[in-house]
Amino acid sequence: MESSDLHKSEYLKQFETQTYGRNLFRTQEEERLDAPNEECGIFGMYSDHDLDTFSLSQFGLFALQHRGQEACGISVLKDGKITNMKDEGLVLDVYKDIQEPEAFMGNSAIGHTRYTTAGDKKKYNFQPFFAKNEYDQIILSIAHNGNLTNARELKNELEAEGVVFRATSDSEVILRLIQKNLDLGLRGAIKATMEKIEGAYSVVGMTRNKFFAFRDFNGIRPLVLGAVDEKTYVAASESVALDAVGAQYVRDILPGEIIYTNENEPGKLHSYMVNEERGKQRICSFEYIYFARPDSTLENINVYEIREKSGEKIWEQAPVEADLVIGVPDSGVPAAIGFSKASGIPFRPVLIKNRYIGRSFIVPTQEMRERVVNLKLNPIISEIKGKRVVIIDDSIVRGTTSKRLVKILKEAGVKEIHFRSVSPPIIAPCYLGIDTPSKDDLISANMTTEELRIYLGVDSLEFLSTENLKEILGSSNHCFGCFTEQYPVEKGEEIELFN
Repeated sequence: MESSDLHKSEYLKQFETQTYGRNLFRTQEEERLDAPNEECGIFGMYSDHDLDTFSLSQFGLFALQHRGQEACGISVLKDGKITNMKDEGLVLDVYKDIQEPEAFMGNSAIGHTRYTTAGDKKKYNFQPFFAKNEYDQIILSIAHNGNLTNARELKNELEAEGVVFRATSDSEVILRLIQKNLDLGLRGAIKATMEKIEGAYSVVGMTRNKFFAFRDFNGIRPLVLGAVDEKTYVAASESVALDAVGAQYVRDILPGEIIYTNENEPGKLHSYMVNEERGKQRICSFEYIYFARPDSTLENINVYEIREKSGEKIWEQAPVEADLVIGVPDSGVPAAIGFSKASGIPFRPVLIKNRYIGRSFIVPTQEMRERVVNLKLNPIISEIKGKRVVIIDDSIVRGTTSKRLVKILKEAGVKEIHFRSVSPPIIAPCYLGIDTPSKDDLISANMTTEELRIYLGVDSLEFLSTENLKEILGSSNHCFGCFTEQYPVEKGEEIELFN
């Protein structure tokens, strides 16, 4: 086996039992401030017979843990009754606190894992969201990934009609619109909702006898469909969640498509296109660069292969003489392997991960917070001392993490540092389901590449060009808004959703 194939195999195998860590050099605070953050991961499954939905939903959500670490929740349908549970914490911790697992075993389940945010962390914002009838019974539950750009306007309309909101999330707008229109039937209610809401949304949900999933007209946030057998279906943010529950990937749910069941044909899945003319493929390009797990497949494109190609392409774009290539674990490693393959410069996994460290350190000072990072990742000094090093990272947002990484390498005695980012410069915030800093805080929006090179203290700095990213992805049918400031939908209000 060639060394690059061996590195790939070892790299991917670790995620079968460990959570994908994206950029492990970032402190927990920097994950919020110096990184683009995904909103969440969603998972749903349905069968015409009872399943161990407690275990299967746990497996599926654990596979999506990288998409959110703040909170987790599930809704389960059993004998026509929906039971909901959600709490703060990682997936396995939340499930561990469930005292009666058998109460969460039924024929359908949806789940949600929420990312760490600076916003309102109250439990009423944890998902899934649910609506009750006058008998205090849950009749509808949904989990949503994305961001609505006209949520404030719709919330005001619904409140004027007497609808009471209990959370401060745009996801509740979707819930209340479906609830309001249920007299049209489930498909009609979802169609009416999709015709009102704007922005990015992938949704899974259930009523007391139906399961459904739908995706916005641009398909900005991912949503894949799989099958365990002919009458057991799974929908999730990424294909790795299908793998986790033993489901085969069928296809991606299409932009503007509703997938649903009905009580008259148990086990049969129906498809309905709300408006085929509006349906366009504009999936977020950052899913491939950073958000998705490397062993996922989205829109029939393997994420690992895209990341490895990005490393090959940035070598073609900006070659450099060096002694070794380093990738920032976990997201920068495939690109580093690709860079090594194209250049012939050896790849070395010299940033060693402590696989037993958790996220539970609570330290009051910045100095001690930085020491936590050194507990997570430690360089092998003998491998890099006196060497010319190419460091491959997924992106540069505020630049604070990159600057500290350079400092660590210099203290280890590196002779030269050549920094390569396999995303284009991030010059604009995202309004479609990614939490990025304001434009004032995006370092590439305020510095030239040369100014940023001097700020970081590196010998050379290059970003993958947007044109090369499009070439790697094979089309321009993606959202590149954070690189170009051109979005597939209007960005909406640049203010907090709800006061």
